[in-house]
Amino acid sequence: MLQQNRLHALDAVRAFALLMGLVLHGAFSFIPGMFPGVWAFVDNSPSTTLSVVVFATHIFRMALFFFIAGLFARMMWMRKGADGFWLDRALRILLPLAVLWPVLDAWVGTVWKWGVSVYFNGNVPAFPGAGAGAPRPFGAMSWDHLWFLYVLCVLYVGMLTVRSLVTAFDKRDVVGTALETWLVWLVRSGAAAVLLGLPLFAALLGNKTWIAFFGIPTPDNSFFTNQYALIGFGTAFGIGWLFHRRLDLLQVLATRWLPHLAGAVALTAVCLYLNGMTPAWKVAVPGNDTTLFTLSYCVAMWCWIFGITGVAMRFLNRENKVLRYIADASYWMYLMHLPLVGALQVLVGRLPLHWAIKFPLVMVATLAILLLSYHLFVRNTYIGLILNGRRSGQVARNAGTILPPTATLAGGFQ
Repeated sequence: MLQQNRLHALDAVRAFALLMGLVLHGAFSFIPGMFPGVWAFVDNSPSTTLSVVVFATHIFRMALFFFIAGLFARMMWMRKGADGFWLDRALRILLPLAVLWPVLDAWVGTVWKWGVSVYFNGNVPAFPGAGAGAPRPFGAMSWDHLWFLYVLCVLYVGMLTVRSLVTAFDKRDVVGTALETWLVWLVRSGAAAVLLGLPLFAALLGNKTWIAFFGIPTPDNSFFTNQYALIGFGTAFGIGWLFHRRLDLLQVLATRWLPHLAGAVALTAVCLYLNGMTPAWKVAVPGNDTTLFTLSYCVAMWCWIFGITGVAMRFLNRENKVLRYIADASYWMYLMHLPLVGALQVLVGRLPLHWAIKFPLVMVATLAILLLSYHLFVRNTYIGLILNGRRSGQVARNAGTILPPTATLAGGFQ
């Protein structure tokens, strides 16, 4: 059993998953064929390269986040108990969602309207992206990019409700022991990436409205989640919860990071070959290609999850002040980035420059502004205390923002 006071690798994974969201959204305006209104602006220098980055990132980013979130959720439950767990989640998840969503939703809406107006020189159609197979405008009556906080709350309630029902009738932990044994076999046999993708594969294969390029359908255009997000992210969350029972399995991932990443890259290439390197604004048509694409996609997701976690466990599981600072800042940066990214995309969208210049400009400016705002207004303030928690009597010293503070890692089911 792995024993240490902090898994620095998981801080790095969490920060990576959140900050890749900035890269993902920063690349959206450069996707060939993007609709104005679906995104804040459509750049005059489209990029197939960035389109591939968006596609590949969509495969794993949020599933990776929920995998880590599930592991830390059980850790917090074991350390703090029911009252401490729910108080912590209310402060770090519900409160930011309740306070920031109205503000960010208004900012996002303003930036999107401005971007569409600039794109059409002030002659804005009702919805410029409307048409057969076209998606809805981003953020229309929805949680916007804060949907992950809402889904986290749903998964917390669902997981702990199931836990309560199981433990009420299973005093000897028969179910937990069986699940642990199953997980150990899955990971050590190498079958985990294939078998864990099957629930999502079955769900997506039956989805008649799935625009495959953008991955698991998320509730970013709704106030309610959907079965695909619950199955895909719920499976990742649940497996993360189980991983906390057997943290030694993280070391197995550390030894197999290369084959997992190789499989992820190969299967992502298969998906790109079958679906194309730019979005096709049409639903997947049932057939052999769709079946192969969907299976490859779901297995690739778990290969990415295990590969990235393995890399972090192998190379980053030691204290690093720079990574710790970035991990501290990543929650704030992800919460606040979207209107800023959109505004910068509008500003550079018509410049006569290549995307290889404009995209880095957007990213560097976004990161600089968000890091500065974090350092000046969040890190050592009550905002930081709410988002990051208190550690050793200091405000905002804890890297466990969405993912709770790392405690001594011990086993046990409940």
